[in-house]
Amino acid sequence: MLEVVRIPVLSDNYVWLLHDDASGETVAVDPAVAEPVLAAATARGWRIGQIWNTHWHGDHVGGNAAIKAATGCIITGPAAEADRIGTLDRTVGEGDHVRIGDHVAIVMAVPAHTAGHIAYHLADDRIAFVGDTLFAMGCGRLFEGTAAQMFANMQRLATMPDDTRVYCAHEYTLSNGRFALTVEPDNDALAARVAAVEAARARGEATVPTSIGEERATNIFMRARDVAELAERRAAKDAA
Repeated sequence: MLEVVRIPVLSDNYVWLLHDDASGETVAVDPAVAEPVLAAATARGWRIGQIWNTHWHGDHVGGNAAIKAATGCIITGPAAEADRIGTLDRTVGEGDHVRIGDHVAIVMAVPAHTAGHIAYHLADDRIAFVGDTLFAMGCGRLFEGTAAQMFANMQRLATMPDDTRVYCAHEYTLSNGRFALTVEPDNDALAARVAAVEAARARGEATVPTSIGEERATNIFMRARDVAELAERRAAKDAA
């Protein structure tokens, strides 16, 4: 079995520790900073052997160098952004595989938020690390890509089994949900989810991971009927 640990850092980032008990291997996914990540691993008796980066932004790679200095770990990230992530040991792209113990993650190219953004899909374990591509009830801003790319990403992610757990990198759920209600005010599943998220946040609880099933029912970007509709919704969210 794989264990995933959430580490809140900065203002709203999440770093994920992925641990395989059988092999004793541990992966840090998108470490924004080093110290809380190293501390969380040490507290559990784990040693970080790998880092998986989804894209080049500093709040996803900022801890790379210090974690590598402390552990000697191998850092894997998108080949298309290798010139922007100076700490990479291995570069990967669409269809490549990375491993933790006997568990295999397939690399998916999901450009739009950044030009070379990737995700890691452990299909057999129903786990996906998606960086800033898919959020709970949201999607990433189109900093370096297009609405057409993001629409393709949403459609592709939607084909995963409903029980796939989706580990995104930010706690944006409440603002995403409130905006989504302005777009789909008659979506009963969405209204119920936003109410649950409001209660969870009031208690100081995290709202991710999410699941593909939840997103299919409540994510207005995954539910967009075409590129134009996604583009319109993304522009409106950016202006909100």
